[in-house]
Formats: sequence, structure tokens, C-alpha cells
Amino acid sequence: MLAAQRQALIVAALDRDGVVRVSDLAEELGVSDMTVRRDLTTLQDEGMLVKVHGGARVMNQLSTAEPSFAVKSRRSLPQKEAIAAAAADLVRPGDAIAISAGTTTLALARHLTQVPYLTVVTNSVWVANVLADDGHESTTVLLTGGQRTPSHALVGPLAVAALRSFHLDRCFLGVHGIHPEKGFTTPNLLEAETNRTMIAAAGGLVVVTDSSKWDVVGLSSMATLEQAETVVTDSGLPGEAREVLEGAVGRLHVVETGTHTVDDSAGAGG
Repeated sequence: MLAAQRQALIVAALDRDGVVRVSDLAEELGVSDMTVRRDLTTLQDEGMLVKVHGGARVMNQLSTAEPSFAVKSRRSLPQKEAIAAAAADLVRPGDAIAISAGTTTLALARHLTQVPYLTVVTNSVWVANVLADDGHESTTVLLTGGQRTPSHALVGPLAVAALRSFHLDRCFLGVHGIHPEKGFTTPNLLEAETNRTMIAAAGGLVVVTDSSKWDVVGLSSMATLEQAETVVTDSGLPGEAREVLEGAVGRLHVVETGTHTVDDSAGAGG
């Protein structure tokens, strides 16, 4: 296969998924990792993508850009599944928790279906449906009202008013981006306000996010890094990002994709 053909396929994969990994491309294209890295360097020089640790992401990282739920649900699936499994281990029978909208939090909900006596408050119709339809018979699911966003989050005054009435053990939060100074962000202003209220209603914050979100900044911040009791992410996280998070969050869980092996690192306050 000619270099131009490979690079066209890489761009097509980026258009479809928003992020690509070197290992996946090498397998798909039948070439070495080194060949893929050279192609990514060429495409970055041409302004077609941005190289990140282990792969590349699209250029359109505007603070207001938000992919559709369908697009996001196809990205980083093994990483999200491993992250969700690790995060589910933090939940105990009888807990009262909040779960934000998102594809990683939806994966988490699927892992919680057999945990008994849960009370789950969520602004995600998808999360609510999974737990209502497949959850343990003792589980109570409370869905906020509100206006629906592209990520299928219910947001706005109705959601905020509902969330203010709760006192919960933990909030499990999915994010659009993580940045050393900007913290955990989203491109949607109303979703940011709703998630800030959800965080305030909970005794602790657990952020579940794959490593491709590092150094991505959305329009509005939801929390600082220091507010996170725990961050659960995958081993694609760059070394410098790990150092930052270990120094800021309570505990960093780094999960090896496909193995669910967790590397626990206590950070500030942890």
C-alpha cells in the first residue's frame, strides 16, 4: 500500500472516530508501528492532525466542539470498558451515587447492574434506562429533568433544581477534557453548570475518563484537579500527565487495557 493510501485511511479513521491509536492503525493497515508513526508525523506537518501519546487526535479541538453521542460511543472502547470495570469496584451495596451523562459513565452503569440497594441519581437517560431495565431489583434510579444536549445529558434549571435537593456519597463524572490549569471541562455551558451542582451534592468526586482527554480544553470548567477524590483512566496516559495528576488528585487509578489491572498511585490528599 502506498503512503498516500495509508494516510488517506488514517484521515478517514480520524474523521470517523476523532482519535486513533498507533497499534490499532498498524494492525488495520498491515504495517509496523514505526511506519504508522512516520505517517502521523507527515500528516501533522500538513496540519491534518495532532500527534498525542500513542496516536493522534483531530485538529478541531475548539472549546465549543462536541462530537455526537454516537461518535463518542465508538471511541476508545477497550479503554472505557476497563475504566468502567475499575470504577465499579469503588461502589458498594447501599451507596447513594450520582452518575453524569457520557459514554464512559454508561459503561460504568452496565457494570453496576448487579450491585444491590443502590440509589442512583443521574441526568443521563441512557444510564437511567440501563439501571432501570437491567439493574438489581433493589436499585432505585432517579432521573433529573432538563434540556437534552448532544451527549444526551439533561441539563438546565430543572436538572440543577433537582440535584440541589440530594446528599450523595459520590459523583461519578465523565469529562470532555482534562487540563493542568483548566481542570475538568466540557464544551456545553449548561452541562457544566449541571455537573458542578451534581459534584456539590456528593461527598466525593470520581472522574472516569480515557487518556485521550488529556490536554483537551472545553469551553467551561466543572471542577479543578484537586477536587477529584479519584481519577480512573487508562495506561495510554502520558508520563507528564501522570505526574501532574499524582500531585493533584486524591488517588490515580491507571488501568491496563484488556486486563483490568489497576496501578494505584496516591496523590495529594491520598
